[in-house]
Amino acid sequence: MKSIKYIYSSLFFIAAGLMSAQAQEKKAEEKAVVNEEIEVVRPYKPILAEAVKLRRSPNLDDVKIYKAKLNYSITDRKLELNSDIQKLQAQAVADEKESILINNYVKGGVGSLGTILGEAYFNNGKDEGLQFGGYFRHFSQEGKLNKQNSSDQQLSIFGRSILDQHTVSGRINVQRHGTNFYGIDSERPTFNTDPQKQALTFVELEGELVKNFTEDPDALSYALKANGYIWSDKFEAKENYLTLNGYLNKRISSFNLGLAASTEFGNTKDALTSVGNNLLRLNPYIRLQVKGAKVTAGVNFVQEFGAFSSTRIFPAVTADFTLIPDYLQVFGEVKGDVNRNSLKGFTDENPWLNNNILIKNTVEKLSFSAGIKGTGGPGFGYKARVYVKQFDDMPLFINNFDNLNKFDVIYDFGKTKLTGIEGELSVQVSDALKWTGKLNVDDWKPAQETYSWFKPGLKVSSNFLYTYNKKLSFNAAVVIQDDVKAKVNVQTPVNPLQYLVPNTGIERIETVKGFVDLGIGADYRINNKFSVFAKANNLLNSKYNRFLYYQVNGLNVFGGLTYSF
Repeated sequence: MKSIKYIYSSLFFIAAGLMSAQAQEKKAEEKAVVNEEIEVVRPYKPILAEAVKLRRSPNLDDVKIYKAKLNYSITDRKLELNSDIQKLQAQAVADEKESILINNYVKGGVGSLGTILGEAYFNNGKDEGLQFGGYFRHFSQEGKLNKQNSSDQQLSIFGRSILDQHTVSGRINVQRHGTNFYGIDSERPTFNTDPQKQALTFVELEGELVKNFTEDPDALSYALKANGYIWSDKFEAKENYLTLNGYLNKRISSFNLGLAASTEFGNTKDALTSVGNNLLRLNPYIRLQVKGAKVTAGVNFVQEFGAFSSTRIFPAVTADFTLIPDYLQVFGEVKGDVNRNSLKGFTDENPWLNNNILIKNTVEKLSFSAGIKGTGGPGFGYKARVYVKQFDDMPLFINNFDNLNKFDVIYDFGKTKLTGIEGELSVQVSDALKWTGKLNVDDWKPAQETYSWFKPGLKVSSNFLYTYNKKLSFNAAVVIQDDVKAKVNVQTPVNPLQYLVPNTGIERIETVKGFVDLGIGADYRINNKFSVFAKANNLLNSKYNRFLYYQVNGLNVFGGLTYSF
């Protein structure tokens, strides 16, 4: 143990002696260096202190902790699991450039038989809230018979304003029809050598207020309408008429409760007659409208007052059922009404009316109709129906005994029955080709008269449109009618004002032959402003009569120019 201590002590003193010797030697060397003179030559190189050096790398140890303030809002929503394939949303098509609308045009033309045509139309243009405009037309011809002249003028001004809740519209219409009593009898050349002139003037005013449509299923809809006119001829006949119509409808789920009401006030005067003819109608109804079916059931209450007084109630039932959507619908109707007769209505059908015409109303006691309608594919539509109607006091035209070229109105006393078939077709092969046609086959069963005078059993009408290109288009129309019967008295009959039962012993029955009237036309568009047109009427040059002794114009051709702006 002592030997080990001795050894450690010896090593310590030896190490201490060595370190002391090295220190003395280093001091001796430093003293030697200081005593030496050293000259150093080199370029100046500044050395920056550590304090102004720039670090090229960021100090990653300098990390500041940022604690954001968060606000939490928990929404209570039901998780919906939907594994169905999502519907792709079609990309919206870019809006087309709005086309420049042409709102106005002026048309003029001339042709054979002294034809003169003038027509003009104007409109204020595209406005979603306000529309107003006007229309004027003049058309005149001179036939080959003695004073077979006719002229028609029409002026109409209209306006409509769409408000937030209602739509207000109004119209002023003025018409004049000039003609002559030019009817002739080929067996009597001296008959009616100097025809009288006739001029029918009609002035009408109309106003309407309609509640706008709303999606509210419980909405109340209504409409109000007023219409009045003044009519007169070249002699002493005058007629004025005023009607007020109201409509009210309330939707309750699939049902509609409604009321349609109207009041008609009319007065007809002539040299020997004066008739006040007024009507009041009330039509309450209930309508069920569900998918594929619409049924309306109600009554039509009609009260006559004035020169005639009666109270009648008729059924008013309509039904429409969709069997195959867009392809087949079945419909039916049962109704009755009182049809108000007027000089305006008679002269619209036959302008060669006599003086002092008896005015009575016609009672449509019961009418039934049923049919089908729909489409047979793109561009094809159809409608067909059968109907049975019964009338009391059916008005008919007969030639006056003293003036065969004028017509009286008689009423077939009793029940007249009409059974008929009606069909319509519409075929559009393409945008360039379209055809429409209509057929009526009627079977008249008169009450007291031998025939229902001037009532045809067959009528066919058809229209054809063909666009050859953007500039040229054609159109054609045809009207076909079969024979009708006319009544001529060979002796002085009973006064028409007291006419009830015919006397077959003093009447002669004439046959007015049927006809085919074909017309064609063409339009050529020169540019956006100008176009030309041509038209030919009665292309077969048929010299037929619509009424006994009144032959229509033969072949006539006219054409002209249209300017649009």
